[in-house]
Amino acid sequence: MKISAIDEFSTYLFHQGTNYNAYRMLGAHFTAYKHQSCVRFAVWAPHALAVSVVGDFNNWDAGANPMERSSSDGEIWVTHIPGLQEGDIYKYAITGADGSQILKSDPYAFSSEVRPNTASRLTKLHYTWRDRKWMDSRQDYDSYSRPMLTYEVHLGSWKRNAEGEMLTYRELAEQLVAYVKDMHYTHIELMPLCEYPFDGSWGYQGTGYFSVTSRYGSPEDFMYFVDLCHRNDIGVILDWVPGHFCRDAHGLRHFDGQPLYESGNPMLAENTEWDTMNFDYGRTEVQSFLISSALFFLTQFHIDGLRIDAVSNMLYLDYGHSDGQWQANKYGGRENLEAIDFLRKLNKAVFENVPQALMIAEESSAWPLVTKPVDVGGLGFNYKWNMGWMNDMLRYMALDPLFRKDNQNLITFSLCYAFSENFVLPLSHDEVVHGKHSLLDKMPGDYWQKFAGLRAFYGYWMSHPGKKLLFMGSDYGQFIEWKYDDSLDWHLLEYEKHLAMHNYVRELNEFYGKHREFWEEDCDWSGFSWISCDDCNNSVIAFYRSGRDGQSMTVVVCNFTPVVRHDYRFGVPRPGTYVEVLNSDAEQFGGSNVLNEGAFTAEDIAMHGMDQSLSLTLPPLATIYLELKPEAEAGQALPELVQSVPARRRPAAKSSKRTAGTTKKSTAPKKRLVQRKALKTPDLFEIKEGDT
Repeated sequence: MKISAIDEFSTYLFHQGTNYNAYRMLGAHFTAYKHQSCVRFAVWAPHALAVSVVGDFNNWDAGANPMERSSSDGEIWVTHIPGLQEGDIYKYAITGADGSQILKSDPYAFSSEVRPNTASRLTKLHYTWRDRKWMDSRQDYDSYSRPMLTYEVHLGSWKRNAEGEMLTYRELAEQLVAYVKDMHYTHIELMPLCEYPFDGSWGYQGTGYFSVTSRYGSPEDFMYFVDLCHRNDIGVILDWVPGHFCRDAHGLRHFDGQPLYESGNPMLAENTEWDTMNFDYGRTEVQSFLISSALFFLTQFHIDGLRIDAVSNMLYLDYGHSDGQWQANKYGGRENLEAIDFLRKLNKAVFENVPQALMIAEESSAWPLVTKPVDVGGLGFNYKWNMGWMNDMLRYMALDPLFRKDNQNLITFSLCYAFSENFVLPLSHDEVVHGKHSLLDKMPGDYWQKFAGLRAFYGYWMSHPGKKLLFMGSDYGQFIEWKYDDSLDWHLLEYEKHLAMHNYVRELNEFYGKHREFWEEDCDWSGFSWISCDDCNNSVIAFYRSGRDGQSMTVVVCNFTPVVRHDYRFGVPRPGTYVEVLNSDAEQFGGSNVLNEGAFTAEDIAMHGMDQSLSLTLPPLATIYLELKPEAEAGQALPELVQSVPARRRPAAKSSKRTAGTTKKSTAPKKRLVQRKALKTPDLFEIKEGDT
């Protein structure tokens, strides 16, 4: 890595909050000084009376390698130490203004000891990348009109070895990448990997903002993981936490004996809800630190995007505070003006340096213009997690179907704001912990109904506007809540229902990736039209998704009750012949096999404001997808698709012909499910006749 000089220009940018490569100036770097190989150490500690470098190489003697204040600004301490080797560990011994001495890890270190040890480790970050094709393709990548189906992963608990130990980055590269590719996900989102001391924080309370956690191996091992993802056409998104940091003594809190990375005002600095510290966004050096961290992972590790955790905690001064325990801004409001400015500055810097980056906000309030450009008053992100949709739908799906008719608004309300931002629909780790139950166990009813309800929900979720995110284990129906300190229950794939769910999600994922109407117009009404959203008595909704070409279209019908709806009529946007192309109730997915087999010609019976309609059977607790047969197959030209929001009602017309298809419950012999192809992980198997 090319390092930068500690000169007046670099330090000026640092103190202005615009040195976005501060990691090249601060921290520990192998270099040459006075014609001698050495390591240059540099640390920002303006309040310190003295600073020295300590480690095994000098028996942790604070007097052995003292640092001197840089002549460029007097706030950065520097020294050069010869004879050190890659892998040597070190800390800074800092004497505070009160004369007490503390040991601190390097905020700009590239590597750290494996917890519970806390020292920083010297490393050179040397890796030969092989993902040129992927990196070149990012130059023309338009995420808004491309599929984005993300698999969220906690690396320490995705899978463990036979001894119960965490897999390494390289082991995960071989096994996790194969799994993700086979399941047709487009991206992996990794829960935080900036070094953190406590496993139970899941990485959301960090200490090393340039140090990828050593739990799973070295920085080069993680680079290999990202490299292999890219060579398999899988993007990598990293959870990144600029909102708060942990209080541990070796970390950033009171770094030089006084508040430095946090505010000196306890009401602003203390995050009592999470027992962490908030960053001081008004301090320009902290801005340089955080923006440099973001760009470090995006450039040095080839990360494709960052999901910014807890943005609401950053935006609101009273977030997580009780009355009287927070301080208003200068206008008397609850908005954190400095955090707002920082987020805009962060996103502007990222997109200037990495134009095709994904910057995704986990923002749970109704803050406006989160995904709008900074120059029009937005925060500058390009995506936002749709927490409102997630809460409404999980609440709806947890209801007994008997009571769903009184809560139809929970399904439909999301379309009142679906295009106000660029949304990701998250079914994340936060929804399967702390007594919330797994997604499967949230579903009401008996064993069969739980699986059927989840399949129906997934079919609706996949076809709803917005990019998609699913937490690991949810794609085969993990029954218990997620445990960060243990492996997922891969043995559940030995049971037919879970294997069937797994096959359903794989096929649903593949369908999503191949059908442009599901993702090409995710951020605009032109890609979505209601057919029926008000049939609350039957708990049925119908809509269609359409692509930019005017031809790609899928009609989606969801029945959220365990009642089969015979001869259910709904409007369709075009005349022609329709076929059912996916049914979550199919036997192969564990359903009751109530299918609409054959082809169905739209009748000239006006319905739901459309001139044509179909009459089909809706399977219980199921979602079905219908497609219009192509012109060559149907023997007629396709009229141009007309979008309407909502479609206007038209007078009813007499039926001119009966449907050509048939609706029935299949009586075909039942087939046992088999895994469609061998995977490296997890260890799947075939279910053979006679197995129980």
